[in-house]
Amino acid sequence: MHPVLTINGGSSSLRVALFEARPALRRLFNGEFARIGLPTATLTVTNGSTGLREVRKINAPDHASCIPEVLGILARAGHGGDLAAIGHRIVHGGPHRSGPAIVDAPLLAELRRLVPFAPGHLPMELGLIGSFAGRFPDVPQVACFDTTFHDTLPPVARLLAIPRRYQALGVRRYGFHGLSYSSLMEELARLGDPAALHGAVVLAHLGNGASLAAVRDGTCIDTSMGFTPAAGLPMGTRAGDLDPGLMGFLALTEGMTPSDFDRMVHHESGLLGVSETASDMRDLLELETTDIRAAEAVSLFCQQARKWIGAYAAALGGLDTLVFAGGIGENCPTIRARICDGLGFLGIELNQTRNAANATVISQDAGRVPVRVLHSDEERMIALAACRLVPGSGSGDGKPTAG
Repeated sequence: MHPVLTINGGSSSLRVALFEARPALRRLFNGEFARIGLPTATLTVTNGSTGLREVRKINAPDHASCIPEVLGILARAGHGGDLAAIGHRIVHGGPHRSGPAIVDAPLLAELRRLVPFAPGHLPMELGLIGSFAGRFPDVPQVACFDTTFHDTLPPVARLLAIPRRYQALGVRRYGFHGLSYSSLMEELARLGDPAALHGAVVLAHLGNGASLAAVRDGTCIDTSMGFTPAAGLPMGTRAGDLDPGLMGFLALTEGMTPSDFDRMVHHESGLLGVSETASDMRDLLELETTDIRAAEAVSLFCQQARKWIGAYAAALGGLDTLVFAGGIGENCPTIRARICDGLGFLGIELNQTRNAANATVISQDAGRVPVRVLHSDEERMIALAACRLVPGSGSGDGKPTAG
């Protein structure tokens, strides 16, 4: 049985994985390209059977430059040309797409029309689809939309307070990081957390891109990202929520054009804009004792995350479980502790020893709300979706969810 390759492009990362589909879904390797676009870009390859990791610096000015490395990994793994399917994470499905889909000409045309919805992501993702189609012309490709998880948002959560006529253009809250959230909810259920099916859960996907979601009884009712992934929390280089009057002010005082403003809020803001030094939380934590700008960037991020958790506890009518995930959420005990500081009134009490060890449960046993640190396996969700849609590649390992 030929394996399934998954492609997951982020704003500054690219994760690939190869899965054996039968008799049960089994990971053969992971490849993670980190800090794409920076001189410190790295590639980490992990053997799925042995757990052995190889880390090396690479030259990766953009996502396209990573493809030869991906082909090299496949060749060394003995799967240079025998793939059953290639699954892609696609950030935006627009108003009409729900669930994964086989990539064909009509879908590609639709995604090209959707580029204005996510101009910082869809061109890169379309480029990856095209590149792999050129190298594997006979291998079916599957698109998994990051917006699907949020299809359950109630109308009041979808609405943007602008003239209703823009709804006809598809302007509304969509929400993103859906593959991550689907994986986290599946893992919560596997762990036997009753809140996964009957309770109030706040999911915090914190990385270079960051968002939160409020889930009641397994259904998403609100999320911090909006029409685009630029909304909500301040992120690595994205501003998060802003006063819309700022655009007019900068147009009048700086002569800023709409494209200039778009570039600023997506690529020059967030942690980078506030610190003026770095977009990576690891770098900022190293600098915060000597650079007030770095310290303020870290504080702003933690304060905003804390506010969203409180807001979603209110929207849910309480809180039964809090989950941290993503690169920051999984690996930064300091950030988790600062975010949770002051949330005792919600029943959140961290165990500092567990938190420092990145344990799966980092809350006190006596705390009313379990606080978990979970790994979201987006690649597995993509592989499951590909197995469901591509004849002959299916796996019996769980029900695919491609939100």
